[in-house]
Amino acid sequence: MTILVTGGAGYVGSHTVRLLADRGHKVVVLDTLETGDPHAVVGADLVVGDTRDTARVASLLGSRQVDTVIHFAAYKAPGDSMDDPGRYFDNNVGGALSLLRALRDSGVRRVVFSSTCAVYGNPDVIPVDETQPPNPESPYGESKYLAERILKWFDTCHGVRSVILRYFNAAGASLDGRIGENWDATTNLVPLAIKATCGYAPPLKVFGTDYPTPDGTAIRDYVHVVDLAFAHAQALDYLAGGGASTVLNLGTGRGSSVLEVIRSLESASARVVPWEPASRRPGDPVALWADNTRAREVLGWKPRYELDDIVATAWRWHSEHLGRRPPTAVR
Repeated sequence: MTILVTGGAGYVGSHTVRLLADRGHKVVVLDTLETGDPHAVVGADLVVGDTRDTARVASLLGSRQVDTVIHFAAYKAPGDSMDDPGRYFDNNVGGALSLLRALRDSGVRRVVFSSTCAVYGNPDVIPVDETQPPNPESPYGESKYLAERILKWFDTCHGVRSVILRYFNAAGASLDGRIGENWDATTNLVPLAIKATCGYAPPLKVFGTDYPTPDGTAIRDYVHVVDLAFAHAQALDYLAGGGASTVLNLGTGRGSSVLEVIRSLESASARVVPWEPASRRPGDPVALWADNTRAREVLGWKPRYELDDIVATAWRWHSEHLGRRPPTAVR
């Protein structure tokens, strides 16, 4: 199988590329390198380019005889999207539409799409399953949901089958410490907590300590980036076997509070994590974790790593690259 991975020099993308290459697939990465790192592309050919260039994507699909596409390429910060929504719609929606046109024109009919639990917004029912109505509360979440809708119609009209994977909170690093997440650009809790612990940032701000949760802090579902990579590989197999288009949650099915993450990091690092309380952020859910039943049933996917594994691999990655931008760190 020859697989085109857009955004494959990014955080989840690079871990998936490495897994696919290890499994013997021919992998081609298309990435602008705006936020990705070429050193993170392990075992694949890297082409620098933009998914919004439909003609170039179509040419690449044909010249490399691509069978299937995994589409990661997107901007992904909800807060940033509130400041410049047009940038997110242009890149996330426009890029997906351009890619799908290239697939249609090239005869490629299988795509795995990187989506997000941000499409649910602040849901009424926890854990969240795929029947919950989307209600995005940021342009980022809306851009992903619009791309999902476009995928539906390209299946209906052109037979392009898709697996839409709605991630919860991706975290961690590769088990051997070779690739990980760039803390300079992320807004994710785990790398920010590690950055503060190592003295490269002020104390971590904990947004809300008065939530109606056991310890007063918000609860989220943290899923290991390696588990996410395996889910993409299983989604490829599902589509290759003739599977119909579907939407699946990717989370552990368990929630962890901010203070639980901090305690896990203190255990992994043998250090005190400096933090200070801050006001709740508008739109932040009290608690959000996944019902992953359908991913287990449809893909046979089962997350293998828990919070302590996630934090320990992230700690190893960051602590081994202190004082410099890691050469294979990606956003």
